[in-house]
Amino acid sequence: MLARLSLRTRLVLGVIVLAAVGLIAADVATYASLNSFLIDRTDSTLDAAHVGVEHALFQPQHGPGGDGGQGGNIDSLTAAAPGAYIQVRKLDGSVVGSGSVPQFSQQKTPPPPRLPTSISLPSAGSGEVDRVAYFTVPAQSGGSRYRVRASIEPQASNYVLVIAESLSAVDSTLHQLLVIELAVTAAVLVAIALLGLWVVRLGLRPLAEIEETADAIAAGDLSRRVERADETTEVGRLGLALNAMLSQIEAAFRAREASERRLRRFVADASHELRTPLTAVRAYAELFTRGADERPDDLARAMTGISRESERMSLLVDDLLLLARLDEGRPLERKDVDLERVVGDAVETARTVEPDRPIEYHAEHAVVVGDPDRLRQVVDNLLSNVRFHTPAGAPVEVSVASRNGDAVIEVKDSGPGMSQEDATRVFERFYRADASRSRESGGVGLGLSIVAAVAEAHGGTASASSEPGVGTTFRVTLPLR
Repeated sequence: MLARLSLRTRLVLGVIVLAAVGLIAADVATYASLNSFLIDRTDSTLDAAHVGVEHALFQPQHGPGGDGGQGGNIDSLTAAAPGAYIQVRKLDGSVVGSGSVPQFSQQKTPPPPRLPTSISLPSAGSGEVDRVAYFTVPAQSGGSRYRVRASIEPQASNYVLVIAESLSAVDSTLHQLLVIELAVTAAVLVAIALLGLWVVRLGLRPLAEIEETADAIAAGDLSRRVERADETTEVGRLGLALNAMLSQIEAAFRAREASERRLRRFVADASHELRTPLTAVRAYAELFTRGADERPDDLARAMTGISRESERMSLLVDDLLLLARLDEGRPLERKDVDLERVVGDAVETARTVEPDRPIEYHAEHAVVVGDPDRLRQVVDNLLSNVRFHTPAGAPVEVSVASRNGDAVIEVKDSGPGMSQEDATRVFERFYRADASRSRESGGVGLGLSIVAAVAEAHGGTASASSEPGVGTTFRVTLPLR
């Protein structure tokens, strides 16, 4: 049942129940304490009345045995204690005399108490000590009560003196106290309920804001945050933690969306790039089916074209697979690599491919930990990029240096250069700074993407700086061993 209630309702109910238990316990303790005090005060009143009654009882002319000790007058006893009920009885329970007179003449005589037939008194002890008992009995009519004092006097051990005081005033006081306690308890509980509801609503207001924020986020607004999150309160700290989590979730969603966009663009570009060699292969195959097998020149041209486009498609597929493996974070070979030797071998190959292009090479001894084949591919791609994008014979400077704990490979050409925007995007996959450049002369746009991916896999970076009309410098930074 409680589990179905809201947190606000459960908190308020808990406060009300706890306050009710405390107030009821205080009311019971107050009621019992006052009742005990009033009863004790009544017993003291009975003790004081007993002195006067005892004095009147043992006058020679009013002894318990009658006149001169042989007869008694109860009127003299009741006159000694106005407002009290007096009874003298023998030990066997027979009543010698009883009666009462009002404390004031205008008062009506109240109904007498309903006294038991036999009264149990303490056993006789040593000395002249009264044997006294106190108890409470109801009135014979009217519903009131009496407090009774019964005692056996040492001077007349065969008689029991009973003095009873009405508890109507005590009962009236206790009734007024009970009414006041109930009214005060009810008023306090209502005030606590209202105050508790206000305090709980104020304390849970941040939770309501968190709920609204969660609903907005569920509707797709990832930029929403919990406002006024105070770290000094538990709910505030929850709001701060939720804001931090939402920032991470938003960043993750943005990264996933960006990754999905890159993937879609990558798939579209890859499909487009693969379509070109496949179309060429299909065209050469169609040429063969149209009789090129009977014409030696056409047959040789068709076979050469098919071989060339197949090789081009194989290179593209190999590059795509390499990028996919690097994206998945597959481990590369890890061993010591002498960059001076690796870059030098790549430079020698480039000089062999283009003997007319001057390539200047400067190297410092630098050793890194990584995959030598992939690092060689980085340098080959940079030099291949120079070969495709700069005029034949344009000089190139290649260098290897150690700077601040890193090995830096630089390839600087003297070509036409490119804009700042192109320099920042040149490492994107299938990106070409010159959109009009043909694939036959410029590749498919994956070479520099592989350079950046391999550098990142080795814990390094790849960057480009360029000035139109002056040239471009590609820089690869790798941590030294």
